[in-house]
Order: sequence, then C-alpha cells, then structure tokens
Amino acid sequence: MHLARRLAVVATSLALAAGTAAVVAPPSSAAAQGHRSLANVLTSDGNRFDHNSGDFDITTEAVLAVLKAKPTSAVSVLTKGNTALTAFVPTDRAFRVLVYDLTGKWLVKERNVFKAVTSLGIPTVETVLLYHVVPGATITARKALKADGAAFTTAQGGKVTVDVISPFSGRIRLQDLDPDDIDPSTVPALLDINKGNKQIAHGISYVLRPADL
Repeated sequence: MHLARRLAVVATSLALAAGTAAVVAPPSSAAAQGHRSLANVLTSDGNRFDHNSGDFDITTEAVLAVLKAKPTSAVSVLTKGNTALTAFVPTDRAFRVLVYDLTGKWLVKERNVFKAVTSLGIPTVETVLLYHVVPGATITARKALKADGAAFTTAQGGKVTVDVISPFSGRIRLQDLDPDDIDPSTVPALLDINKGNKQIAHGISYVLRPADL
C-alpha cells in the first residue's frame, strides 16, 4: 500500500498548506457561457454503477462520498455552475487500473472498485479528485490542442503538463507528478462534456497521480 501511504501524506500536507497557496490557472474565455454544473451532468444518467467501463460512475460516487463526509470540501466547486473550471475525469476503467496497481487484483464490479478507492480514506480521495480539476478556466478540446507544453495548476495545488499527441483526433497526454506511471490521455469520444457552459470536462484513460509514487 505504498501508493496509498504517499497519497495520504500529500493529503495531509495540502491540508496544512490550505489558505496559503495561490492557485494559478490559465485565463478563461470572456464569451457568454451557461451555468450548468458538472455535478448535474455526472449524475444525470441515474445509474449508480453499471457495466459501462467508459463512463464516470466511480468518479461521481467518489465526489458524492467526499461531499457527504466534508460538505465544505473544495470538491463542492463541481456543483457551482457559475464558477469556471475544467475537469479531466477518469473513466471507470481508469479506476480499475489504479486499484490493480494498489492491490494486484483486477476487480470487475464497479461497486467493488469504488469500495477499494474509498478505503484509501476521504482525505486521499479528495486530494486525487482535486488534482483533476483546473479552476478558473474553461478549456475546450480546441484550446487544449493549442496549449502544448503548458503546465496547468490544479485545485489540489500540483501541476499537470499538456503534451499534444494528435491534433487530428484531439488527443492529448497529461503528464502528472509521478514520473514512473503511465500518463493518461484524453479519450476522443469523451471530449467537451458540458460544452457551452463555464464548467467543462474531458474523459481521460488513467487516474492522474499528484505525487511520485
């Protein structure tokens, strides 16, 4: 459980540093945008867990679990549609891979994957979720393709770096703070979720890691 311990340390460090670290984000567009929140989008299908590994049930349940335990968590920004942000959202399969790295077991049922994720502890789950959110900017897939080499500061405080893989498919890689893992890339079929609103999301293939694990 080396990975879990390191994430827990990161979570504790961030809690101690809260209120002192400024979050720097790329400028958002001044164009008129809607106010539908990503929370509304993520919970709209009504399915808590299913057999579709390409959607976001585990991310959704993780967000709900954090907000249930910590209603004032910074994760609540996902419910505030008037606040601009961009989320890179791991698919359910991405969390299966993370759990496999932690336990050596490939869990099939999403409910079991979710339980394994939350067993890391709410502070750790919160830390990981916030590392997937870029606050203050609505970054469409088109904008991301023009940001090759840019380092975005996340709501967790760490950075992710954009590496454009294919401008034709709209696919980019996100380099996280763990140099030894496989960096996630955006999923072409899951780009610009909630487009036209201040909060936008892109599906990614693996879970971003906010520390060298």
